Amino acid sequence: MFHVKQIVLETERLIIRSFNESDLDYIFEIFSDLEVNKYLPWFPLKTKEDALLFYNKNYVESKNKYSFAICLKENNIPIGYINVLTEDSYDFGYGLLKKYWNKGITSEACIKVIEFIKSLGIPFITATHDVNNIHSGNVMKKLGMKYKYSYEENWQPKNILVTFRMYQMNFKDENYVYLKYWDISNKKYIESI
Repeated sequence: MFHVKQIVLETERLIIRSFNESDLDYIFEIFSDLEVNKYLPWFPLKTKEDALLFYNKNYVESKNKYSFAICLKENNIPIGYINVLTEDSYDFGYGLLKKYWNKGITSEACIKVIEFIKSLGIPFITATHDVNNIHSGNVMKKLGMKYKYSYEENWQPKNILVTFRMYQMNFKDENYVYLKYWDISNKKYIESI
């Protein structure tokens, strides 16, 4: 059995910690919800066995990211997640169960995680959202991330054409723009948002 290094961060309302194997039921609840996972690259989980495979692949075996469960302090049960890649794009992603939407929980958790990763010397983070997922874009703006460009991508494994908006927050070189998505896309442009 693998052991995941536990990181615990706290805010006024939240415990933000590493997932562990005892969270499998909550991982299943979060990642099987069709609406929560509508704009995510993977298909929603269908079984508890899928949750175990997902946990092992994304939280135990993955070495190039930090992954956090967002939990309310009252019960320390995962209601969402934040993932941050530790290389290349330094992609920053998040999700939350629908019943907790519009309460400022995602922003509160993300601010704390950004403080943590910034302290590690990570130079910047990027985040992308489907243009149809306006709420995710609003979170990026609330965090202080800056819109850089939009681009189309044939998103796998769902095999759908998606237009993304790419946001970035720099911690070192304020003028740096991560251009990999721009460079590989056949259709890209800068919107006036």
